[in-house]
Amino acid sequence: MNKKIYVLVGLVIAAFATIFVLVNVEGGNEPEMAQTEDVKQLVRKYSIGNIEKESASINSHQLIVTDSEENQTTYELPEDEFFVSIAPYIENTHPCAIHSLTGCQGELVEQKFAVYIEDGEGNVIVDETMESQANGFIDLWLPRDHTYHVTIEQDGKTAVSEFSTFEDDNTCITTIQLEDSENIT
Repeated sequence: MNKKIYVLVGLVIAAFATIFVLVNVEGGNEPEMAQTEDVKQLVRKYSIGNIEKESASINSHQLIVTDSEENQTTYELPEDEFFVSIAPYIENTHPCAIHSLTGCQGELVEQKFAVYIEDGEGNVIVDETMESQANGFIDLWLPRDHTYHVTIEQDGKTAVSEFSTFEDDNTCITTIQLEDSENIT
């Protein structure tokens, strides 16, 4: 009889613990953790402005969406890919580390660039013409835990830089200034 009471008490405690966790996750102040296989598509929608009335930023591990009532939803990024957004510029830029998909604005909007990226071992990762979006940024998903060398060219101007995709690295690169190619060494 005592064993039955202990089992019953244990089940009641487990049920209350489950209810407590659900209430705190769904109704508390902690950001909701959401999982989706389409997080890359969601990032793209925010980046190109297809979702309004919400703000979105992206760090090295999460997409963080905040609605108009300041409720946050976070989406885990792929374990093997790192998001980075690059805004090449000629005259105007802004300091940035964590990219705001809905707030950052680059100077060179909807323009084509020759983008060449290789990893530290010399493997070519990107070698193509890419167009900046309406926000002036070029979005990339790259393998994590590498250092990359990037060269961006446009109309006789070139920028050469380096960035990495390690934990807590920047997702917003606004320091790549295009200069006349003969000035680049």
